[in-house]
Order: sequence, then structure tokens, then C-alpha cells
Amino acid sequence: MMPSRKGHPMARNNGILKNSPAFSHSGGYAPAPEYNQAPGAQQQWGQPQQQAPQYQAPQYQQGNYSQADLEAMYNRPAATGFDTGRMTWRNTMNAITATFGVIIAVAFVVMMLPTVASLVIGTEEGRQIGFALSSILAIVGAIGSFVAVIVNAFKKQPSMIVTLAYAFFEGLLLGGISVYFETVYPGIVFQAVIATLAVAGAIAVLFRMGKLRTSPKLTKIFFVAFGAYFVFTLVNLVLVLLGVTNMRTGMLGIVIGLVAVALASYSLVMDLEQVKNGIDNGAPKAFAWTAALGLAVTVVWMYTEILRILAILRDN
Repeated sequence: MMPSRKGHPMARNNGILKNSPAFSHSGGYAPAPEYNQAPGAQQQWGQPQQQAPQYQAPQYQQGNYSQADLEAMYNRPAATGFDTGRMTWRNTMNAITATFGVIIAVAFVVMMLPTVASLVIGTEEGRQIGFALSSILAIVGAIGSFVAVIVNAFKKQPSMIVTLAYAFFEGLLLGGISVYFETVYPGIVFQAVIATLAVAGAIAVLFRMGKLRTSPKLTKIFFVAFGAYFVFTLVNLVLVLLGVTNMRTGMLGIVIGLVAVALASYSLVMDLEQVKNGIDNGAPKAFAWTAALGLAVTVVWMYTEILRILAILRDN
């Protein structure tokens, strides 16, 4: 995907950044005001044109400052985005690190429940209790993370609390899911984590180098493909709940999984581009938490899809 900047509309991928005006503009300057003539005045031939009033620089009294004070002010470093309360790469990375740190820590604790329970209670019985507890926490995490995303969508201002709450519940969900897959397919979680880090890391590096950018045409294709994927997921979920069939198996499941990973990858590029726009526009630093939430949603989606693909490959 090559850069396409001319006429580039910023698309949104998951609603997290959709309602944030800080991520939707490519500039940050308002047009200069035009000078208007007095009401009823008309320009006559042979008369000089009316001139706009000239700006007069304020006059400072140098006597109020000593030579040392003037030199200190001159040598003072320029204000950074951190000093002015603006969104920067530094505070954005801090928010992203905190968000993913909570997700990983909580997921690790949930994944250790069967092992800890087996050591405390007994080998088989304790493992079953730990597995059941992790399944309950996964359901709680699914509900909680969904509520957190909805709350964030309706909030007018970004919230660190909402983002970290999402990270906590998402950690519960991922931990419960990972326990299930790890029980059925030993070693699969480590493979999925490495694959997710490899894909997301490569996208981040290429984006930073300017090699990956979105384009209007690819964005339209993305939304059409994502709509089809969403409908397929809902239909498959209904069929699974009714006990009819599961279409996310076999070769079709692998193809759908690869398409989903490709969609998540392009979604990650859109997220990074929106973060860059927010920083370039001088958005308030609180929007760093909105960016962290959007990136977390995309990366978690990518991880679960890679986990599905690996599980299908193990079955074949």
C-alpha cells in the first residue's frame, strides 16, 4: 500500500476514533480574516485604493528587563507538546503501553488459574475448577469490554478510566479464551502471540518509515469487505448456537481467517494514521487514551483471528 495523500479522506475503522475531531483534520490553521471596506464605500477610478490598517507591533520597554533576563528568555528552549498539554508521540506511547500492559497482565493471571488451582486443590479437580473460573471470567470480560467501548463512543471527552477499564475486561476475555485454546492445543497461545507481534510490529515499522499509508480506494474496499465479514460472523454465530454447523472450520475457515487478519492489518494502518493526524493537529493529550483504545481493539481482533487460524491448522 503506497501513500496516497491527494484528496485523502480520513476513514475510521472501528468507531473508537470516529467521533474524535482531533483525528479528522489534516491541518491546524484557520484561514486569515479578509479585510472588508466600510459599508456603502465604493472604489472610484483615479482614487487610491483603501488600505487595510497596518499591524503595529507592541512596544516593550526594555528598561523593565535586565540584560541577563533578556538573554535567559532568548536561550530558553521552545515549548514542546508536553509543555502545552498537546498530544505527542511520547504521551501516546505511554497510554498505549499502559493499556496493553493491563491487558497482558490480567490475561496472564487468568491463564494461570488452572495451574494454581491444580496446585492448591489437586491435580485434576483443581484444574477443572480453574478452567471453569476462567470461562466465567471470559464471559464477564466480554460483557465488560463491550460496555466500555459503548461508553467511550458516547463520551464527549476521552477518559483514561474508560480505556483502562476496557483493558481490564479485555484481559479477562483474552485470558479465558487463551485458557481454552491452550488446553485443547498446547503451545498455541505462544505461537499466536509471536505471530501477532510479528504482524503488528512489521506494520508499525513500515508505517513509521512511510511505506504504508491508506488510500481512498483501499478504504472503500476495506469497508465493503468488513461489512461482508461482519454479516458472515453473525450468520455463523446463529448457526453454531442452533447446533446446525460451524463454517469457521476447514479450508473455508482458514480463508476467512486470512481475510480477517488482512482487514485487521489495514485497520491498524488506519489507526496509526489517525494517531499521526492527531499529533500533527496538536490535539489535547487526553486523546492519547482514545488512540490507545482504538489500537487495542484492533490488535486484540488480530490476535483472536490468528488464534483461530492456528487452531484450524492443528485440526487438519
